[in-house]
Amino acid sequence: MSVTCSIYGKLPTGEEVQMFTLTNSKGMAVRVINYGATLIGVDVPDKDGKVDNVVLCLDGFDNYYKGHPCLGSTPGRYANRIAKGRFTLEGEEYTLACNNGANHLHGGNVGFDKRLWTARILIDTNDSAVEMTYVSPDGEEGYPGTLTAKVVYSVNEDNELKMDYFATTDKATVLNLTNHAYWNLSGISSGTDDAPLSVRNHLLRIHASNYLDVTDDAIPTGKLNPVFNTVMDFTEYRQVGKDVEKAQGGGYDHCYVLDGRMGLLRPAAEVYDPQSGRTMTVKTTQPGVQLYTANFLDGSLSCNGVKYYKYAALCLETQNFPDAPNHPDFPPCELYPGEEFRQTTIHKFGIWEE
Repeated sequence: MSVTCSIYGKLPTGEEVQMFTLTNSKGMAVRVINYGATLIGVDVPDKDGKVDNVVLCLDGFDNYYKGHPCLGSTPGRYANRIAKGRFTLEGEEYTLACNNGANHLHGGNVGFDKRLWTARILIDTNDSAVEMTYVSPDGEEGYPGTLTAKVVYSVNEDNELKMDYFATTDKATVLNLTNHAYWNLSGISSGTDDAPLSVRNHLLRIHASNYLDVTDDAIPTGKLNPVFNTVMDFTEYRQVGKDVEKAQGGGYDHCYVLDGRMGLLRPAAEVYDPQSGRTMTVKTTQPGVQLYTANFLDGSLSCNGVKYYKYAALCLETQNFPDAPNHPDFPPCELYPGEEFRQTTIHKFGIWEE
């Protein structure tokens, strides 16, 4: 078990961007940079012992700085969408940037994914761990309150990647934190020009009986729809590509309402790739998980010559519901002075057992 730190790049201001590599003795290695608290690598072995990265990444820091669709980053202050960039809190209306059509997405024009976080290696733990902290000032991107957000990435000997989220504020605010990793369990190096990366053949199960009904621009209507016997039904293992084109918008980009008690660590999803034999199980304390099938990748992004196209990966963003600030009946997203926001998500990697 170890954590190492190296310089990954520099901002135009001259500030250094750090990369932290968390490893265990089982061949697992996780790489995180403190720009956007971004996950840029998860190396795990396949059924033959071959190690490959299973998250989409980019070639070097310059490509991250140019901008990207939140590949592995920590979006915020509010991940996902807020309708029309507006919400009311304690009788005051707040206006945010509308950077996704008529709506607000992932914290605005310069969200947490575009900020340099302060990082420190944690040594008082049995796991390989790094803590990243970002202090968002009052009024940043239109949000009220000075918010101190933290995410701790840790790796243990059970091939688990754990993400613990914490936050406090000095004024009432709204908050939704997640990680936006794009997963492909075949491994990034398996993609070629003739056979681009795809998760169509991945098998997915989601522990959710319902999902949020949304408008065509992905804003919740407030209604919960049952998944059973629809193209949204992943209550049993199902090929991601079986009905992906039939999903609203031509691909999955929907929030599933997880079964079980919110706040307790419980199963959220399982993924299995028959090609590599790799598996990933996801547990979380969050109320929902956003399934997204990389519907807007168009080949303009790549790593080591491997281009990323539509359906090259899937995201399982454990989080609160989109637009919760405007839906009083959704799980509360407000954070008040004196409170501490805490959420946990665990990704466990293994090999399929017949």
